[in-house]
Amino acid sequence: MRVIFTNRYFYPDHSATSQMLSDLAFFLAGAGHEVCVVTSCQRYDDAAAGLPPRARIDGVDVHRVRTTRFGRDKLVGRALDYVTFYLAAGWALWRLTRAGDVLVAKTDPPLISVVAAMVARWRGARLVNWVQDVFPEVAEALGVRALGGPQAEVLRWLRNWAFGAAAANVVLGERMAEVVGRAGRMPERTRVIPNWADMEAIRPVAAADNPLRREWGLDGKFVVCYSGNMGRVHEFDTILDAAQGLAGGAAAVVFLFIGDGAQRRMLEDQVHRRGLANVQFRPYQDRAGLSFSLCVGDMHLVSQRPEVEGYVFPSKLYGILAAGRPVVFVGDPEGEISQLIERDGIGAAVRQGDAVGLAEQLLRLQGDAALREAMGARARALLCERYDKRIAFMAWAALLGDLPAAKLTG
Repeated sequence: MRVIFTNRYFYPDHSATSQMLSDLAFFLAGAGHEVCVVTSCQRYDDAAAGLPPRARIDGVDVHRVRTTRFGRDKLVGRALDYVTFYLAAGWALWRLTRAGDVLVAKTDPPLISVVAAMVARWRGARLVNWVQDVFPEVAEALGVRALGGPQAEVLRWLRNWAFGAAAANVVLGERMAEVVGRAGRMPERTRVIPNWADMEAIRPVAAADNPLRREWGLDGKFVVCYSGNMGRVHEFDTILDAAQGLAGGAAAVVFLFIGDGAQRRMLEDQVHRRGLANVQFRPYQDRAGLSFSLCVGDMHLVSQRPEVEGYVFPSKLYGILAAGRPVVFVGDPEGEISQLIERDGIGAAVRQGDAVGLAEQLLRLQGDAALREAMGARARALLCERYDKRIAFMAWAALLGDLPAAKLTG
């Protein structure tokens, strides 16, 4: 089988979409398939990065295209980066794709699936959309005015055409499956394959054995950790309000943010303005050290705006499960993540805006080590049983092996 992936970021980039793609590409190459990746020369956190245009990494042929490099800070600059990637990646895919190939399009940038669908149809390849977020709905939910009204309808029509033209649409959860199945009008082509973590690479580490707790001055503290992307789909006012409510009290609670994203600067400004001495920030940590960085926290936070329910799914959850830590979710109490957390007994969920409820849950977990240990053990078991990368790889191998010999069209 010859598989061609396209996504704006790839190894050695550390963003979530890059890590998932890199893991799967390397697995398929190791299984004997011919694997190519069409990506950019940039990194998620460094638009000026100059990664080499051609490389062969662990059996994967990497083709990096050149684009504008305005970065993620400004909407107009980001749009130009997207457009130039569409053009450059489309040309690279046209040159690389042959009849019978499998072309897998992720969703960074949004609507790259439309470009991939055109190439797949022209070249007689089979298209698989790997949907990490549902666009333009997620942009509309976040109030991006430039993508509202008639523009959104045009983008939605193009996106739905690409869904319908695919041999399969792979989504991350059941709510997303409902949305994509309706949009593509072919729910039978929608498959749920969650993202993952590596249960062997990320293992629980006791606080006493974790050098980062000493290095970061966290010994003797109860550490509430938020690790990963601090993007626009995540809500932080509830977390900051809870941190403010717990600041200066008898409970030694520290809020630790690890990572980066569109809202990190705002978070740092808010922490400074509020004078929150119980909040720390650290950069993204090397993937090889995730066992230590994820286990710095006694428990973890995940947040997601209720309005994007069904359009995104936070991949940071899987690393938390692998680390064997309880999780408190801030978002829609009726949403898929809340239901998962409460059904499997791995933490708690609070409604967005309920800072008092969040603080109460944190104090409850702080005061009950046995409860934290039990939730963490169940979290680790859930990862090993359902969300380890090997389980996902087998699901992907089965999906790709079952694709029809000729491309389906919608």
